[in-house]
Amino acid sequence: MDAARRALLPTEEAVALLDLTTELAEKELAPRVSEYEEAHRFPRELFRVLGRSGLLGLPYPEQYGGGAQPYEVYLQVVEELSRHWLAVGMGVSVHTLSCHALAHYGDERQKERWLPDMVGGELLGAYCLSEPAHGSDAAHLGTRAVLDGDEYVVDGTKAWITHGGEADFYTVLVRTGEHGARGITALLADAQTPGLSAAPPERKMGLRSSTTAQVRLEGARIAAERRLGAEGQGFAIAMDALDAGRLGIAACAVGLAQAAFDAAVSYARDRVQFGKPIIEHDGVGFLLADMATRLEVGRAGYLAAARLRDLGLPFTRQAAAAKLYCTDAAMQTAIDAVQVFGGYGYTTDFPVERYLREAKVLQIVEGTNQIQRRVIARALVR
Repeated sequence: MDAARRALLPTEEAVALLDLTTELAEKELAPRVSEYEEAHRFPRELFRVLGRSGLLGLPYPEQYGGGAQPYEVYLQVVEELSRHWLAVGMGVSVHTLSCHALAHYGDERQKERWLPDMVGGELLGAYCLSEPAHGSDAAHLGTRAVLDGDEYVVDGTKAWITHGGEADFYTVLVRTGEHGARGITALLADAQTPGLSAAPPERKMGLRSSTTAQVRLEGARIAAERRLGAEGQGFAIAMDALDAGRLGIAACAVGLAQAAFDAAVSYARDRVQFGKPIIEHDGVGFLLADMATRLEVGRAGYLAAARLRDLGLPFTRQAAAAKLYCTDAAMQTAIDAVQVFGGYGYTTDFPVERYLREAKVLQIVEGTNQIQRRVIARALVR
């Protein structure tokens, strides 16, 4: 972390937290990332390390074991983790998203019972909103829950679930009422719930160490005491969570872009062509200048939105804009990094080809970038 970024952190505690994150990332993440990505191996043990170090519950209250950190600090931790290993940084963002409904809409009894283990890293979460036929159109999801005594009987399939089959708990959005947004309810499901299972993991072009799978619910019985908020409140809960989650993905994107940029600059300083390092040729230097500019603007954008959230002000439009800009910027930066490396960039001997494969998914998750444009346009109408 450079001196300028360090100076802008709000507290000395935040500086120490980012230093801890960098130390853990360099010691625990960086040596493993290539091996785990190649083997499609999920790094469950590393999430326990992060949890026990206090990095899985940063934005949540201390009384439940959280770090009580502002979102602008938490997001920079996510960025730093993503710079070393996107699957881990994104996993932290998804876990934080999975805890959101309980932390913000659960009653006191529910929070005291479940939240400490969730934010402490003993339990890893997954967020179940999308379905095979309902991705962007989440208001019309079809997974149905019927109240039977003191349990909900749930049937349906959730798709593209990060940590599917690996998680210890699932925040599941289900239909309990009328068609449309008003009939959706949020449930907190234990992974051991009979009738809840995961399909084989998807085979993805990138993020191979991050397990993504369908989650199937076939007559799954979830206790009514695990409902979060009121019946019919689930869609509002989900959209509130996604505003925050989109900032997490923006931070992931900036972390990935930083990694690609750092690799490109290092290579351009060492690679000599026509008698001088290629960084001194305008064709390459201008590419790097554009990459540096995207990084500065993207980081400033997600932090500005985070500060609005920390102040309790509306930030939906700004979160969508940050997610849109940062993920598009990460994709272009990864493309440019491969170009700087030339033919070497197209081989697996260097990490930039992995950054390119990973960047694409960031334009899709937590709402595609077309959906972000729709969110921004609707806000302008209002």
